[in-house]
Amino acid sequence: MRAWQAVLARYRQPDPARSLFELGATVVPFVALWSLTALAVVNGYWWGLVLTVPTAGFLVRLFILQHDCGHGTLFARRGVNDWIGRIIGVVTLTPYDYWRRTHAVHHATAGNLDKRGLGDITTLTVAEYRALSRLGRVRYRLYRHPLVMFGLGPAWLFICQYRLPVGLMRAGASPWTSTLATNLAIAAPVAGLMWLVGVVPFLLVQLPVTLMAATAGVWLFYVQHQFEETHWSDGEDWNFHHAALHGSSHYDLPLPLRWITGNIGMHHVHHLSAKVPFYRLPEVLRDHPALHDIGRITFIESLRCVKLVLWDERAGRLVSFREARLAAA
Repeated sequence: MRAWQAVLARYRQPDPARSLFELGATVVPFVALWSLTALAVVNGYWWGLVLTVPTAGFLVRLFILQHDCGHGTLFARRGVNDWIGRIIGVVTLTPYDYWRRTHAVHHATAGNLDKRGLGDITTLTVAEYRALSRLGRVRYRLYRHPLVMFGLGPAWLFICQYRLPVGLMRAGASPWTSTLATNLAIAAPVAGLMWLVGVVPFLLVQLPVTLMAATAGVWLFYVQHQFEETHWSDGEDWNFHHAALHGSSHYDLPLPLRWITGNIGMHHVHHLSAKVPFYRLPEVLRDHPALHDIGRITFIESLRCVKLVLWDERAGRLVSFREARLAAA
């Protein structure tokens, strides 16, 4: 496992020209599509709202660029990454410095049963679920229900929860500065655009774009770790390299979706070495085909991951509520 660190080290260097190109190829279409959609709505061409779909796609890609900034991989200089990440965070409604800190915890503890709770999707073991009260089980079932997880959840996360440093409320001034400064920075363009195109047209464009992008983002994060062959272990047995390679999926998407999601589906490679820029991840799979089939799931296969909600420590895999119930019978 550790040998992969040395292998992947050669892919860590970002290419400034390529990074600038990827930034432009994302920002320009996003701004153009948003503007065209707003222009169509203002002039009564309601069919223009169909453009919110590709606009949301480019918003997802903007988040991937922000994600790479958080890992210090879009550009070589940390200050450049941080300020680009903060600016993108205004558009994605994600306080960059706060998110970067919680995401670092996720990378450092992914797959560790003893360190769940920050930057993760809450996942209980079968034993923990059985130990809950009736109300506790209902709450967990609601939390893991697809309508909540991929409907209400993304909206709550990006529109409401990210307005405060939830999980880091007592972690010093930095998380508060990040969230409150982002809130203020969001207010200015929102007010300006509402004045320019009108409150209703703005909401008709921005809300579906935000909600679709948020749902797509949560879905991607979900299937990257909540799949049948994922790996979890307790603190004594947990190993970073093993958890990275086997606890993260290779979400093998069609090429257009792979491009719009910034290759984030190659998540096992990303967790092995978070310093590899997103546009170099395909190089890794090309040069090292042994990585291709590890944790690989297709789009159709990923739809079955929704039912996997509990970690069965005895079986060493995620199971559904039904499977857990039958095992107890």
